[in-house]
Amino acid sequence: VARLPRVGNRLAAMLDLAPARLPGREPTNRVGRFSPEGGPATKRVALLRGCAQSVLRPDFNAAAIRLLNRHGIEVVHADEGCCGALTHHMGKEASSHAHAKHTIDVWDAEIAKGLDAILVTASGCGTTIKDYGFMFRDDPAYAEKAQRVSSLAKDVTEYVAQLDLAATAESDLVVAYHSACSMQHGQGIRTEPKTLLKRAGFTVKDVPEGHICCGSAGTYNILQPELAAKLRARKVANIERIRPDVIATGNIGCATQIGKGTGIPIVHTVELLDWATGGPRPAALDGVTPRLEAAE
Repeated sequence: VARLPRVGNRLAAMLDLAPARLPGREPTNRVGRFSPEGGPATKRVALLRGCAQSVLRPDFNAAAIRLLNRHGIEVVHADEGCCGALTHHMGKEASSHAHAKHTIDVWDAEIAKGLDAILVTASGCGTTIKDYGFMFRDDPAYAEKAQRVSSLAKDVTEYVAQLDLAATAESDLVVAYHSACSMQHGQGIRTEPKTLLKRAGFTVKDVPEGHICCGSAGTYNILQPELAAKLRARKVANIERIRPDVIATGNIGCATQIGKGTGIPIVHTVELLDWATGGPRPAALDGVTPRLEAAE
């Protein structure tokens, strides 16, 4: 009985994070191959569909596919399912390893056909996938396959940073870049996303105390809702201090967590890069106009 209030708080936190309505289904969310138009592909990559992100924000991967196709890269959506990151964070090894093994098997079959990279648009998932080689180092049946997958895994911004992006749209929007803990601390990716946004023509502002968590942290915002809410309030206050027009991040958990605490639109970094190089304006930016004066 004593545990009921805590369980109630967790349930309330989970319901609070759920969107009022789900977005429409993206045709690019299906399993399949997406090829460049107007010529043969120069490279071939797999893109993690993800579980939560494919339902909550399928527009993230849709933007990534458009951006990659526009630059001559074929994208494969395999039927890998959950990568096991969330249950891995919770210490549920049997469940996380079962999910990971299925993912490894599916991607290893694609590697055999030729893959230049395995791309991830959710940095929480990317951190775990890059760790597959270590997770299965003592498993004779999976050690080699897991290492192959990990060696090819990249955050989408790591890969796109190698491309010759040509910005075609001009924007005066001020972007606050939020670096997820799984991105900057877990993967050590700190400069690539900001550099890409600047190259694409956006004014990019660092968030004060950017090294501190927003409170999402996998399932932390559900299991520890009170502390997570305090971290979100601190993060949102720091973001709003720099008066951005839009927030960019590379993780669905952060986008959901921060988005519940502010009216400033939040998008994936790849959505802005897609828009700047010929793709559609992100739907979250409908009606958004640049501030006349950005805080310095």
